[in-house]
Amino acid sequence: MGPGSAAPPSTVDGDGRAGGGEPDEDAGPPAVPLLEPREGVPDVVIDAAGLERVIAAFAAGSGPVAVDAERASGYRYGQRAYLVQLRRAGSGTALIDPTACPDLSGLDAALAGAEMVLHAANQDLPCLAELGLVPRRLFDTELAGRLLGYPRVGLGSMVENVLGFLLEKGHSAADWSTRPLPEDWLRYAALDVELLVELRDALYEELEAAGKLEWALEEFAAILTMPPKPPRADPWRRTSGIHRVRNRRALATVREVWEARDKIAQERDLSPGRVLQDAAIVELALKAPKTPTELQALPTMRGRGARRHQSAWLRAVTRAKAVPDRELPEANLPGDGPPPAHRWADRDPEAAKRLTAARAVVAALADEHTMPSENLMQPDFVRRLAWTPPDEPSASAIGAALLGLGARPWQVGLTAQPLAKAFLRLECKGDL
Repeated sequence: MGPGSAAPPSTVDGDGRAGGGEPDEDAGPPAVPLLEPREGVPDVVIDAAGLERVIAAFAAGSGPVAVDAERASGYRYGQRAYLVQLRRAGSGTALIDPTACPDLSGLDAALAGAEMVLHAANQDLPCLAELGLVPRRLFDTELAGRLLGYPRVGLGSMVENVLGFLLEKGHSAADWSTRPLPEDWLRYAALDVELLVELRDALYEELEAAGKLEWALEEFAAILTMPPKPPRADPWRRTSGIHRVRNRRALATVREVWEARDKIAQERDLSPGRVLQDAAIVELALKAPKTPTELQALPTMRGRGARRHQSAWLRAVTRAKAVPDRELPEANLPGDGPPPAHRWADRDPEAAKRLTAARAVVAALADEHTMPSENLMQPDFVRRLAWTPPDEPSASAIGAALLGLGARPWQVGLTAQPLAKAFLRLECKGDL
């Protein structure tokens, strides 16, 4: 555990762990399962008075604040939070129901000077921001694990490998919009933040020892300053299996059915997939049924959810048939970046050679520094650099180009010079 840690939560000894067989002599002592938060499972905060008590308690605490959120992905529309968990030294653990307490700006103000510790922060920051809880300083334990080269960076794996405790992950995909929340779900949620600060402390020390702390701090700062992703121009194009749809009229059907499903999903506050599966949208586009009988005969339309709104799907198919030819969606939208890499050899052989060389450079450097290639340099940045390199392949020019794309200074410091050398070698070969 990290410095200043409290006593561990309730555990069982090694004989109570799951699994069989002899332990690996080189694996160290067996991980100990976490059974109970050290102060027990707190009551869920569901009113203003309870929230005020939490705000006062966390304002009086010290050190980083562990934060987590549970959503109802796959059950409800959107990605809003249905439970927020926090823990801080001197404050204990708090579980807040954001459907009852949707404004956490008072808590945000009380924690304005504190570092917040999240695991895979990009997943939870948007739903926390909707509640008014926005970190000013961040430590992302998943990203720290990636930079340190841990092969598995899920929270359970990190807690086990770094701290030696087993976290139960059985409720991660539960419907957290359920009310009241079962006691075992609340225990699971409280344990998710139980050792998060201790994990942060241990990883901080590892990053410092590996000479990677400044890299991590740059990454954390970049997460906080990253603008929200703009809405997709044609979100219906992400329908799973749409590659099977070959003509523009059928694509119009995908669009009309997708939009009908999305409207129903919003109105009913359901995940779109629970209203109609993507496979059914594609089948409707391919078969274009004209009657309820034809629609009901489709294999993907046999579920109760699909049949419940069958008139909406038929109307969507009819609308698609009536779209004028000039208004049909294009088969492929032009992107804002390079074409797919598999086409480069035909369209620009020199760019294809640069991409191969750049990928090799990044892979070798990532291996040298024990981290995934995509964390050393985002693949999209590598593609864009290879497709449109600077006029002069110098380290400074390549560094400026990478910074312009959004790479962090630490990434540029490691990659600009080797990439420049690789590009220069290609130019020299081309001159022979």
